[in-house]
Amino acid sequence: MIEIESLVNILKKNNSDFYTGVPDSILKELSMYLQNKKNHIVATNEGSAISIGIGYYLSTKKIPVIYMQNSGLSNAINPLISIANKNVYSIPLILIIGWRGSPNINDEPQHVEKGKITRNLLDLLKIKYTIIENAKDLKKFASIIKNAKKNNEIAACLIKKGTIKKSFSRKKINKFNLDKEYFLKILLENLNKKSQIISSTGYNSREIMYVRKKYNIRNGKDFYMVGGMGHTSSVALGYSLNTKKKIICIDGDGSFLMHLGSIKSVGSFGSNNLKYILLNNNTHDSVGGQSTFMNNVNIKKLTNSLGFKNYYKITSKLDINKKIKSFLNSKKLSFLEVCVTNCKLKNLPRPINLKNIKKIFMS
Repeated sequence: MIEIESLVNILKKNNSDFYTGVPDSILKELSMYLQNKKNHIVATNEGSAISIGIGYYLSTKKIPVIYMQNSGLSNAINPLISIANKNVYSIPLILIIGWRGSPNINDEPQHVEKGKITRNLLDLLKIKYTIIENAKDLKKFASIIKNAKKNNEIAACLIKKGTIKKSFSRKKINKFNLDKEYFLKILLENLNKKSQIISSTGYNSREIMYVRKKYNIRNGKDFYMVGGMGHTSSVALGYSLNTKKKIICIDGDGSFLMHLGSIKSVGSFGSNNLKYILLNNNTHDSVGGQSTFMNNVNIKKLTNSLGFKNYYKITSKLDINKKIKSFLNSKKLSFLEVCVTNCKLKNLPRPINLKNIKKIFMS
């Protein structure tokens, strides 16, 4: 294991002290270290993080540090290959990548599949990298960074789960008071049997599974987005266009922001049977509790301007049944913002036998 300060010191020695990226559970010690620092921007998606880094370099000539999980590397490919590439603008960057699904690590199917091809992706992008597992590997990384500076190239490192020693303790701060488990219970109880739920990756899908089992609620069918963060609304939109069933899209604020343009597509083309629910806790809850900075966004004005006909908001238990029923029974394209606490549950179940989940959902 390595200390996070050891990694940061390597970067400092190479005059790289600006950070941007998307929070990842493997790299949460880095996020905690960077918390509240002026030279740090939490990006909405990995492509945006790369682009912020490119802009920073163009104005300072200093190499930025960009962090992400390997599942987000796909989001980053466009600006990496079409702007920063050696044969295009030749812009040096330093990438710190959390390697989910790395060899010999027990992980979820979607992480395993991405983990298998992560090194191949870096090779195809012609990005020089090293795998960091111990202090000796930090020296290799330092050497790659020096070459990147010299040749205006991109340098990267892959960090496996459990590599960075825990050195910070973060107590998640609940900005809102409504318990998420309670809301999900009331919501599920109010669904009709033919309702279809499409829920975002992270805690949301896992909490729905938990609540269904705990309270034995069988109304409707679920499709869990175990990956594809930011694409929940698009999947829900595509499904809703060809059915008369009521489609409930349950999304989180991090996912909502990651591909915000998709919400415009929902607003423009969504049918009246599509109901969008934003579970807003102002945090990237499942990867460490980093802020999404959603607290200063006027969701009502935003969604109305994007094409949603009705906006609802729930912040407490007061009249919650009445508000949920009104939302679900609306005859127009509707958006519900629910201000909830962070997840309080431990040992949440994970979706397994994904092909069977798909089969049941489509039956």
